[in-house]
Amino acid sequence: MKEDQLKQKEMMKAMEAPEEKRARRLAKKDAKERKKREKMGWGEEYMGYTNADNPFGDNNLLGSFIWSKALDKKGISHLSEKELKERNKRIQEENRLELQKVKQLRLEREREKAMREQELEMLQREKEAEHFKTWEEQEDNFHLHQAKLRSKIRIRDGRAKPIDLLAKYISAEDDDLEVEMHEPYTFLNGLTVSDLEDLVEDISVYMELEQGKNVDFWRDMTTITEDEISKLRKLEASGKGPGERREGVNASVSTDVQLVFKGKTYNQLQALYQGIEIKIRAGGPNLDIGYWESLLQQLKAYMAKARLRERHQDVLRQKLYKLKQEQGVESEPLFPILKKEPSSPGNSSKAEEESEDGAGPSASDASKQQQKEPEGEPEKAENEEEGEGDGEAVLLEEDLIRQSLDDYDSGRYSPRLLKPQDLPIDAHVVEPEEDLQRLVLSRKQLQVTGDASESAEDVFVRKAKEGMGGDEAQFSVEVPVTGKAYLWADKYRPRKPRFFNRVHTGFEWNKYNQTHYDFDNPPPKIVQGYKFNIFYPDLIDKRSTPEYFLEACQDNKDFGVLRFHAGPPYEDIAFKIVNREWEYSHRHGFRCQFSNGIFQLWFHFKRYRYRR
Repeated sequence: MKEDQLKQKEMMKAMEAPEEKRARRLAKKDAKERKKREKMGWGEEYMGYTNADNPFGDNNLLGSFIWSKALDKKGISHLSEKELKERNKRIQEENRLELQKVKQLRLEREREKAMREQELEMLQREKEAEHFKTWEEQEDNFHLHQAKLRSKIRIRDGRAKPIDLLAKYISAEDDDLEVEMHEPYTFLNGLTVSDLEDLVEDISVYMELEQGKNVDFWRDMTTITEDEISKLRKLEASGKGPGERREGVNASVSTDVQLVFKGKTYNQLQALYQGIEIKIRAGGPNLDIGYWESLLQQLKAYMAKARLRERHQDVLRQKLYKLKQEQGVESEPLFPILKKEPSSPGNSSKAEEESEDGAGPSASDASKQQQKEPEGEPEKAENEEEGEGDGEAVLLEEDLIRQSLDDYDSGRYSPRLLKPQDLPIDAHVVEPEEDLQRLVLSRKQLQVTGDASESAEDVFVRKAKEGMGGDEAQFSVEVPVTGKAYLWADKYRPRKPRFFNRVHTGFEWNKYNQTHYDFDNPPPKIVQGYKFNIFYPDLIDKRSTPEYFLEACQDNKDFGVLRFHAGPPYEDIAFKIVNREWEYSHRHGFRCQFSNGIFQLWFHFKRYRYRR
């Protein structure tokens, strides 16, 4: 087999053309050179280099260079050429691995940097979203304020809309003085269908602007308004002929149904609502579903009116109670309870008379309703009347007005002297003398400082901190000064001035730091300048300008002592600073001035450039 391959190879050589022979020999030579370079440790990027074509200008690139003196210095001159080649190959492999590690570290740093930038971007987005949310809330508050302002203007000009009156009513609940005597649903009287539809839209706008505030009130008003719209549309459709749709309740029965619902409390209406729902769910062969569903729809409007009526009465009671508390007039409890006591027939008749007087028009209305109720539900009406009698007594608008007139006639406007037992447990009693002393002390403090919330020390620190950057820190290294005898010591108390100093630090990118450090591993910070702010508010001689003196430090020549002298009543003050040459040009931040009782000395050190 092998002999056949050799014969075939010799035959191909004999039959090939001169160009093919030349190409075959060049390919064989290149393969030999490639194998030789791989043994020398060359990488793929250097495989195409030759002695004539290489970026290094080396005519003997393919040959091995032997540095005899370096080998003698390293003590390896005794090694053979093969061992040297193996050693060089091993060193090149180590360098290649180290280069790969450096590349991996660089890629890792870039990946961490990208992750940090992504986190910063996410934080920035969260801040922007929070800011946008705050801006949206401010915008909603602005629109709500503008809507209330428009309502006030329309009410003042006598062209108020129903939504204006409702907004005024709901805002008057938080006012301790203003009282609205009429229920809010009375504002719907006399409105057309278009007005009621506009009112529904306005209520939805107010609900969106108030963001959940007074939501129960607006929902009840929406229910009542929609019920009024349906009633008006039924009246309009009643004259359209026999093609009208059956509404579930006959017109003759509708009046009786309204009399059943009218005058009942919210709890009674809610119990009736639940009973009708149970009846509808139970079903039956002779049950008129349309009638009961229409009844249920009307009952929702009556329940909303009952809730608003009870809320209106609670607000009136609270306003009356607060008014009497301010005037010092004893008032009845906010929620009076009528208790039944077993007694003689005479007492019972008297109690009935009192209850009839207290109930007012509601009792007569209830009796009329009981007479006019349909015969189908007598037992239910009796049970509801019994439940109403056992509950709380409801104060109506007429009762509150009568009680206010009685208080007005009595003329008890002066506050009543309270006894210790009348005060609440957590009440704090202050004597008149103690109250007067506190008032005098507060006035004195305000006269001395001019502002009770900010002292002179705070003013000085705030002014000295103006323009403080992130590369600056507070500097307070004070050096004690040798005590001296002052002529004005007997008249004025000598004291040290207050100060707020800053030291400016930063990096210095000289040749050494550029070689050994980078931005990821910066060099240590050095002191590049100082900013001194000395506070002299009480100088005796206002015309004398403070001075500074730079003295040598005896302990260390690398530092100096900067002493400030101003005059009485201030003693000299000194600080230990770095001893370097100053930059006196204003373009480099130098400042030496005395203004408004503050002496400022700002300077930076000179930066020396290396020159040959």
